[in-house]
Amino acid sequence: MEFARREAPFLTPKADVASMMLQVLAALIPAALAHVWYFGPGFLFNLLVAAGFCVGGEAMMMRARGRSGEAALADYSALVTAALLAFALPSLTPWWVTATGSLFAVVVAKHLYGGLGFNVFNPAMAGYVVILIAFPMEMNLWVAPRMGDIDYIDLTILQTVQYTLTGSLPDALSFDAISRATPLDAMQSGLRNMRTYAEVRTNPMMGDFGGRGWEWIGNFFAFGGFWLLIKKIIRWQIPAGVFAGLLLPAGLMYIIEPGANASPGFHLFSGATVLCAFFIATDPVSAATSPKGRFIYGCGIGFLIFAIRKWGSYADGVAFAVLIMNMATPAIDIITRPHIVGHVRRGDRQ
Repeated sequence: MEFARREAPFLTPKADVASMMLQVLAALIPAALAHVWYFGPGFLFNLLVAAGFCVGGEAMMMRARGRSGEAALADYSALVTAALLAFALPSLTPWWVTATGSLFAVVVAKHLYGGLGFNVFNPAMAGYVVILIAFPMEMNLWVAPRMGDIDYIDLTILQTVQYTLTGSLPDALSFDAISRATPLDAMQSGLRNMRTYAEVRTNPMMGDFGGRGWEWIGNFFAFGGFWLLIKKIIRWQIPAGVFAGLLLPAGLMYIIEPGANASPGFHLFSGATVLCAFFIATDPVSAATSPKGRFIYGCGIGFLIFAIRKWGSYADGVAFAVLIMNMATPAIDIITRPHIVGHVRRGDRQ
C-alpha cells in the first residue's frame, strides 16, 4: 500500500501575492478613470511608461541575480509600483522623468535590498522623492481640472503624447497657459502671504472641501480602499491611523486659529491623503506588522503629512512622511510585538 506524501506547507494559503496585487490594481481603476476625466489622458501615458520601466527593471534585476524573471513578474508587484507612481505624477510628465522614478523604485529601493519582501522603503514613494528633487520644474506642471467654470485648456491626445516624448508643447501653447498651482500649493502660498483661509478658498480651483476634481478622485480612492478592507487585503489600523494623525492636529489648529490654518476637510480631500491611507501606507512589506504597531505607524504618517504641509517646504509631504515612518518600522515592531504566553520579557524580570 502506498500513501500519498505531501511536502510542507500542508495548508494552501487563501490568497497569494499575485491575486492580492491584482485586487489592488482593480481597486485603483475607478480613481484612474476619474483622473483621466479631470486631468486628461496624460495619466495613461505616465502609467504605460512607468509600467514598462518597472517591469523591465524587475526582469533585468532578476536576471542579474540569477533568478527567473518570469516568476518575479508573475506577482504583479511591479505594476502596482508603476500605478502608484503614475498617480503621484502630473498628467504632463516627460517620459524620462517617469522612467527615472520607475527604475529607481524597482532597481534601488526594491532589489538592492533583496527584492519583494525585503525592501525597507516603499518603492513607489522612493522613486517619487528622487524625481521630485531631481526634476522640480517638471513636477509642478499640473493642469487645471476639467470643470465647467474653470479656465481649462483641453490638450488633445497627440499634444499630450508630443509633450510626453519631447518635453515641449506645441508652438501655440505655453506652460503658463496650461499649468496651474495645485490646491495644496495655492493654500500653502496663500497662508504664508498672510491671506486668510477664507480668502484662499475663493480661488476657483477650490471645491466643497478640497480641490475641485481632486476631491472626487479622493472619493474613488476611498471606494477602492473600502473594497480592499472588505476583501481583507488591507487592515483598518493603518488607514485609521493616517486619518487620525492628520485630522486631529489639523482640526485642533483650525479650531484655535481658523483664519491661519486649513480645515481638516481640506487636508483630507486635497493631495494624496486618501491614496496614501489605503494604498501607499498599507504596503505590507515596509509597514509595521502588529495591530498596535500598524496604528502607531499610520498615526506617524498622518502627523508628518500635517507637519510638512504646515511648516515644511513641500505642499503635500505624503512621500516624505511614508519614507520617514518606513525607517521607524523596525523600532515600532519591536516595541509593539505581542507578548508570547509562557515567556518572560527581559524588562519584566524581578
